Amino acid sequence: MAKTNKPVIVSVDRSNIDETGFFCYMSKRKSEGYLRKLAWVKARLDEGMRIKMLKLPERGFIEYIPGEFAWRAVNARRHMVIHCLWVVGQSKGKGLGAALLDACVADAKKAGMDGVAMVASPGNWLAGRKILEKAGFKAVDTAPPAFILMVKTFKPGPAPSFPRDWEARAARFGKGLTIITSGQCPYHPAATQILRETARREGLKTRLIELCTAEDVQARSPSPYGVFGIVLNGKLLNYHYLAEADFRAALASI
Repeated sequence: MAKTNKPVIVSVDRSNIDETGFFCYMSKRKSEGYLRKLAWVKARLDEGMRIKMLKLPERGFIEYIPGEFAWRAVNARRHMVIHCLWVVGQSKGKGLGAALLDACVADAKKAGMDGVAMVASPGNWLAGRKILEKAGFKAVDTAPPAFILMVKTFKPGPAPSFPRDWEARAARFGKGLTIITSGQCPYHPAATQILRETARREGLKTRLIELCTAEDVQARSPSPYGVFGIVLNGKLLNYHYLAEADFRAALASI
């Protein structure tokens, strides 16, 4: 693995977020997705959320929040919960993801928490377990189809866990196509529009449900990912958004 000098990590807060942004969608600052995420971040800062970004020219960030306010469907009180960890392009392979994880762990210890937790998956939009294992995280729970709850523990106490009622959660959304969204990801509005237009052409009636609080996410989301979901006739079709071709293929496979 290539080595690098100690990275410069920028802490995003109210004093600089309008200038620094939050890493994603930086080229689309006037878009609905960016503006929704910006408002969402500002509200979450009051709940203890933190975003740390690598200073350019390196590119990557980490977003995390105390467990009671996590926008993931996990039970993780007294743990810091990582929403996102992303290092891209030529910044990969330099140990920068590990440096961002170290910054989160240091904040969690300083806050007196019991540990740090993150939902991992070999699928899209979540980190894989390997980088977390290298940082001392261990798998403590799983959820279908391939979610893993990774935890780095500082103190003895109850381990974080996933809910156990995923099928019942999805079933509550009933017949038809339900798109579940939130303000956490700036990519959601454009993706939602694509799904709704494709569903209309396929003759599917669609309803949109927005999860507006961490409590909503933790109680209602049909997957651990929490902040997005596609439910068809009471069954989870996918936890992340799909391009039109992938959405059509998913519908055809049912």
